[in-house]
Amino acid sequence: MGQPDPSHIARLAGADVHTTRRVSGGYVSDALRIEMTDGRSVFVKHTRDAPAGLFRSEAAALAWIADAGVRVPQVIGVGDEWLALEWIDEGEFTAGAQEALGRAIARMHRAGADRFGAPWDGFAGPVPVPNDARDDWPAFLAECRIIPLAHASNLPPDTWRRLDDALGRLPDLLGPPEPPARVHGDLWAGNRMVDDSGTPVLIDPDAYGGHREMDLAMMALFGGFPQRVFDAYCEEFPPAPGWEERREFNQLVPILVHAAMYGGKWLADADRILRNAA
Repeated sequence: MGQPDPSHIARLAGADVHTTRRVSGGYVSDALRIEMTDGRSVFVKHTRDAPAGLFRSEAAALAWIADAGVRVPQVIGVGDEWLALEWIDEGEFTAGAQEALGRAIARMHRAGADRFGAPWDGFAGPVPVPNDARDDWPAFLAECRIIPLAHASNLPPDTWRRLDDALGRLPDLLGPPEPPARVHGDLWAGNRMVDDSGTPVLIDPDAYGGHREMDLAMMALFGGFPQRVFDAYCEEFPPAPGWEERREFNQLVPILVHAAMYGGKWLADADRILRNAA
C-alpha cells in the first residue's frame, strides 16, 4: 500500500513506463515522476495511511477549479493513498504571469459555489475538517474550520477564552457578507506555479465554497505573491473595503493548521491574532 504500482499508472495513462524516479512531494506526501514511452510524464504523490478521502477530495477539488477556467494539473487517476497527475514543466514567473495569476484567482472566486462547504471530505492542509454545507459564512467558518482546528491544536485555556470571545463577535470581524466564492483553501506560494507556456497553474487545493478573503489572507501569510498579483486581482474583482485590515484575523485558520501540526510558535501566533482581534 502507499506507493502505487507504476504499471497501473501506465494503464491509466495509456502508455508504457520508461523510467521512474523519486521527486519532491511536499511536506505531507512522497512523490514519483513516471516517464512514459510516448514522451509524457506523470506526477504521482502517495502517502501511506493517508487520511480517508484525502486524495479523492483533492481530485474533486482540482476538477472544480478547472471548471472555473483555471489551469490545474489533469487528474490521471486516484486511489485511497495516491494521486496521479499530469506532469507540468515549470516556466518563469514573469510580470505577465503574475498579472495573469491575479486574474485567474479572481475568475476562480467569481465562479462561486452553491453554499459554503463542499460535497467532498474536508481538509485544512492534512488535518481533516467538516465540509458540511451552510448558508451562513460565520457559521461555516466557526463550526467547520476554527473550532475543529482549535481542538486539534490543543489550545491553552487562556487562548480558548480569547477564541470564545472572538467567536461571539465573528460577524463583526469578518466584514460584509458575500455569496460563497470558489476558494482554493490552501493558497500559499508553494501551491501556485507557471507552466512553460507562461500560464498560471494552481495545485494542491483544499477547495470549498467559502469567503474569498480567506485565500487573499493566505496569499499574504508566507509571501511569494508579488503586489502585481494583488493589483491584478483587485482590478478584476475588487474586495470589500477593509479587506486588508481583516487579513490578519483571516489568517487564523492556516495558523491553527500549523499549530495542530507543529505546536510551538504557531500556538503563540494564534494567541497573538486573537489578542489583536479583541
